[in-house]
Amino acid sequence: MLLDVKGLSCPLPVLRANRMLRGMPEGSRLRVLATDRAAVQDFHAFCRETGHALVAFGEEAGVLSFTIRRRSDPPA
Repeated sequence: MLLDVKGLSCPLPVLRANRMLRGMPEGSRLRVLATDRAAVQDFHAFCRETGHALVAFGEEAGVLSFTIRRRSDPPA
């Protein structure tokens, strides 16, 4: 899935990504496109704290790209 949050400022990119990830199946990937430089630190911290995996990060022409793999939920 793709989430385009270009033009939005912190913390909106992470909040929107979190909302999308909650509705996705375990192990699926979300690609996030952002322009806020703070998103770099925000997504690293978000993944570290939530258990999602930041599998790729890049930048092209001022657009930041993050690929996040949704974590597996613990057994109920």
